[in-house]
Amino acid sequence: MRILAGAYASQKQNACRLPPRARSFRRRLLAWYARHGRRLPWRGLNDPYAVLVSEVMLQQTQVRRVTGFFPRFLARYPTLEDLAAAPPDAVREAWDGLGYYARARNLHAAAREVVDRLGGALPARPADLRRLPGIGRYTAGAVASIAFGANVPALDTNATRVLGRVLGIRRGGGAARRQARLWRLAEALVPRGRAGDWNQALMDLGATICVARAPRCPVCPVRQSCALGFGRS
Repeated sequence: MRILAGAYASQKQNACRLPPRARSFRRRLLAWYARHGRRLPWRGLNDPYAVLVSEVMLQQTQVRRVTGFFPRFLARYPTLEDLAAAPPDAVREAWDGLGYYARARNLHAAAREVVDRLGGALPARPADLRRLPGIGRYTAGAVASIAFGANVPALDTNATRVLGRVLGIRRGGGAARRQARLWRLAEALVPRGRAGDWNQALMDLGATICVARAPRCPVCPVRQSCALGFGRS
């Protein structure tokens, strides 16, 4: 599988130009996701605001904690306009128990900026999303791909682990350089028109099978494509 990393480095987002093993990796992972993807309360919602709320909540917080908070927060603030109009203390109260309260402040500030400056429409481009408070590269990629269908990657900790193992990108040589390389390769792998599913599939595989410790390699749907065999890292 080492050939993949070298081949991806010069490839664009074009399935027919990717190595056959890369296409197999994508096909297997998307098929697995269609059958075994996690059923989460924010998935399948046709609302960019709801996607944004879920992604901000998921920053530095485990999924199982967010699943309970997300419906309650959305019931209290169902739209960007509702959130933007809320007093800061009320938003802080609604976030109580989830932790990392700077996220609530940033989400509130982002909602106000979208309403005041952008006419209430959340931007679709990652570069524009990143101009909003509290939205970094991952969150922008996740919202753009899931909510708007943009053909962009979104590497959280789980997706980074999966790609690092599958592509054989070992640690060492500088964390920043490794991360930059993974983002370039992730961009080449994104299937056009399926970016949202693809990004969520990588996250789900890393969260449930390709975990940090004791990965479940014998049942991994992409084990044939993994450069590290049984997930050694």
